Amino acid sequence: MYVLWLLHPKHELRIVIVDKTVLTKKVQEHISLNWLLKYRKYSKDDMRLYNPQKDYYGFFPDERGGYKIKDFEMYDSTKMEKIADSTDIVYYTDMYGIYRAEWDEMYSKEKKLPSYYAMERSRLIYGGMTYKELDLLKKFKERGKLILTEFNIIASPTSGAVRRDFEKTFGMKWTGWTGRYFESLDTIKNKEIPMWVKRNYTKQHFGNWPFKKSGIIFVREDDRIEILEKGDHLEIDIPIIKTLEPYSSEYDLPDKIEYPFWFDIICNNSTNIQVSKYRLYPTLAGSDSLKRWGIPEYFPAVIKSKDNSKPFYYFAGDFADNPISYNLSKFYPINTFKTILLSHTKQERNTFFWMFYNPLIDKILNDYHKNKKWNK
Repeated sequence: MYVLWLLHPKHELRIVIVDKTVLTKKVQEHISLNWLLKYRKYSKDDMRLYNPQKDYYGFFPDERGGYKIKDFEMYDSTKMEKIADSTDIVYYTDMYGIYRAEWDEMYSKEKKLPSYYAMERSRLIYGGMTYKELDLLKKFKERGKLILTEFNIIASPTSGAVRRDFEKTFGMKWTGWTGRYFESLDTIKNKEIPMWVKRNYTKQHFGNWPFKKSGIIFVREDDRIEILEKGDHLEIDIPIIKTLEPYSSEYDLPDKIEYPFWFDIICNNSTNIQVSKYRLYPTLAGSDSLKRWGIPEYFPAVIKSKDNSKPFYYFAGDFADNPISYNLSKFYPINTFKTILLSHTKQERNTFFWMFYNPLIDKILNDYHKNKKWNK
């Protein structure tokens, strides 16, 4: 399989990747994209393959407690124009950034910090989309080049002004809500639930945290917390992404798949097409709660521009963040055997990578590369 991969030719495809949420050199927030770039042997203009630890803009930890930042803030307008002219694709994978608590837990040389430390709110070190980064997206749109974006690029810590400009430019709107499925809402058993979530919820709900089963935590931009638990509020405890025809066939996507990680709730307008949508399955009590909070039972998961001459995609979830083995990208055709690589628990995201993210991005990049060659 490795020999077959070596025999495949390289394909030049110049891509700008921006990731501000890189805590370690595992580059978890964009490794799924780089897996596919390597598997398909998409290369830079010098025909070298992309290095996931080097070939991006954003935050670069040295894993010794230091870091450097490489972004566009020091570039003048001439340099920004040159990037837009010389690049085929831009993909903003994550703008959430790095916060002091998680950084200290990972790299602090002081005495061991408490286990819950990284799950607390803390000062932002680096993150959020800037006006200059938004301006680069506008330059790509003007040139009709492919724009790929996903959660979290317009939620906190991106400023409201930048967010509204992005929404106006690309025909969508964030409702202010984000959410995530948790296999257990019992904070004693599940240490992945942030401490500030429980603290805010109990403050807002008379000190109560009665949850023990699985369910979905919703967080509003003003820190309002609402929770739906399996049984009382949810018939199916996990959000389902549904893709109807013709898009399930066009992108080789399943008609439905569970999504176990962070997502944002957005509204689409007439300039975009909904490729896939989230579906929640509340009970009557859960449905009443959703209506009270202004959260729909259906909302977009993947949207794309109607205008194919200005291709734009937004993925309303942390789609590029999947725990996969990068080394498998050199085994061709590993996609043929993907069924043996699927995870068997809801919380794991391997299944989402193999069945949804991988075929979706593969189709988008392949089509764009073919059109690029045809239009030369």
